Amino acid sequence: MGKANEEQIRKAVKDRYGNIARTGSSGCCGSPEDGEKKSSPLVMYDKQAYQMGYSSEDVSSVPDGANLSLGCGNPGAIAAIKEGETVLDLGSGAGFDSFLSANKVGPTGRVIGIDMTPDMIYKAEQNAEKGSYKNVEFRLGEIEKLPVEDGIVDVILSNCVINLSPDKPSVFREAYRVLKPGGRLAISDIVATAEIPEEYKNDLALYSACVSGALLVFDLEEILAEAGFRNIQIKPKDESRVFIREWNEEIPLEDFVQSATIEARK
Repeated sequence: MGKANEEQIRKAVKDRYGNIARTGSSGCCGSPEDGEKKSSPLVMYDKQAYQMGYSSEDVSSVPDGANLSLGCGNPGAIAAIKEGETVLDLGSGAGFDSFLSANKVGPTGRVIGIDMTPDMIYKAEQNAEKGSYKNVEFRLGEIEKLPVEDGIVDVILSNCVINLSPDKPSVFREAYRVLKPGGRLAISDIVATAEIPEEYKNDLALYSACVSGALLVFDLEEILAEAGFRNIQIKPKDESRVFIREWNEEIPLEDFVQSATIEARK
């Protein structure tokens, strides 16, 4: 296929994650059928969450259905979230990281989840109601055009979502806008560790499966710096090759991409 445009990429991503929200049939990357052949979805999602660095306490502390295994790491582990803070979760999905953050900020804090998929927003709101969360709200919107006021956020989380955006500079400019002075990014995402072959870059299925949109670390550092961020730290995790290898049995994705933690301050 030829090079996909931004609208085609957004549609492919929205269709994929809308289907996940409606059916609960897949994690973030790879083929949903692969996991379903081996075990039930709930068991599979819990196992994958443990691979990403979550604890059994994390998994058990959120409403059933919040963990759809849509991430590639645990951003909350590097966020140092404090009671009373305002947290913004970019690409909040069914609410897993938002609810974990809500448990940390407590009743005096606030969590805002943003997702561009109406079905995910609906599912997250259902989960919030099940868990009686009063300090979490979910807003429909694109991470390139955040429906959030200027300078109100202490920490921004995101888990394997920014790589899906066809306009990453806008994402980080918006993140900078909504953060308070001294506010911080705590992101888990996929980065490229080698040039991704053109045939993979132009594959919409691989783009919406967290692969083709990954940037090289140097390019990502440049975008963050241009947005105004400082103290930028991007750390690829070599151990992530183990679960990335499971995403696709036909393509050695682990040769091109890894999960990484991304930290920076305004």
